Amino acid sequence: MAHPGRPALSVIVVTHDEREVVERCLPALAGQLQEGDELIVADNRSTDGTVDAVRRIAPWAHVIEMPSNDGYMAAANAALARATGDLLLTLDADAIAAPGFCEAIRRPALEERGWAAWMGLVTMDGGRQVNTSGGLVHFTGISWAGQAGEPVERAPAEPREVGFATGVCLTISRAAWEEHPGFPPEYFLYFDDVDFSLRTRLSGGRIGIEPAARVDHLYDFAKGGRKWRLLERNRWATIVRTYPGELLTLLAPALAITEIALVVIALAGGWGREKLLSWSDVVTALPRLLRERRAIQAHRRVSALEFARHMTPELSSAYLGRAARMRPLGTALRLYWSVVLAVLGRLDR
Repeated sequence: MAHPGRPALSVIVVTHDEREVVERCLPALAGQLQEGDELIVADNRSTDGTVDAVRRIAPWAHVIEMPSNDGYMAAANAALARATGDLLLTLDADAIAAPGFCEAIRRPALEERGWAAWMGLVTMDGGRQVNTSGGLVHFTGISWAGQAGEPVERAPAEPREVGFATGVCLTISRAAWEEHPGFPPEYFLYFDDVDFSLRTRLSGGRIGIEPAARVDHLYDFAKGGRKWRLLERNRWATIVRTYPGELLTLLAPALAITEIALVVIALAGGWGREKLLSWSDVVTALPRLLRERRAIQAHRRVSALEFARHMTPELSSAYLGRAARMRPLGTALRLYWSVVLAVLGRLDR
């Protein structure tokens, strides 16, 4: 039974051949869970003893052994379907919860901030650097971790709203999950947090960060070709599924130019084949994506302008390389976005 007045946590951890990571990270979490909380681990067919490690560290945890490795989303959905808590928290297996994390992550619910979903402050490098202080969504759908690589002293100290909440420690109210159940299993990996945040925002939900809740992420930005393919495929799937029609129409020229630029970047970076394969994936999936779009847009409760206000024209991530440093490009993007917002404002009258 949960403590009176304290929302119960259901912590969801998805694993795949991560025994060493689990042995390092799971004890910090297990020691913070209290009566009424639960830990559900969905394992994607590990062969390295990950499941045995989980059962040794947290013998009271619910362990779901997936019949095959169908990706993060399918496993997370299976675990979330079994969750009973008031707050549903997806925590990456390679995230180490700082002392007090579980109590701090409950604060938005206890203080009734009206957030549908939120995240904690995610650090890296042993807590010395920011991994993300809140996700940013460019109007082209390109998304990244806010303040990544900056000293942790620059991280926000007060709660605030963010563009999207990272899946590293995505916390969802029971009501929000029941309204938007399920991560898109076809994504396999990546962009599930952006997609969920945008779906939630489309129906009027607010997304925030509680900086007092910290986890340290054993983070590696390295991308293989397959990762680029999944990121680009899922970016487009999210655009198709979640962007209001008025916004899509106004962004069509920018999206087309972005695709041309990304092909050049992909060819130069050695992942041109994966970029082309991502197009093939989207075209093949388009009938399904359009069906999903109709269902998602049917729950829309905000104007296209309100949805767009939480996006950015800035390319502020250091990981975007030269594009982030090109002043003429930045000026053009800000001008274009100001026109889009102005037109949406007129349509919203």
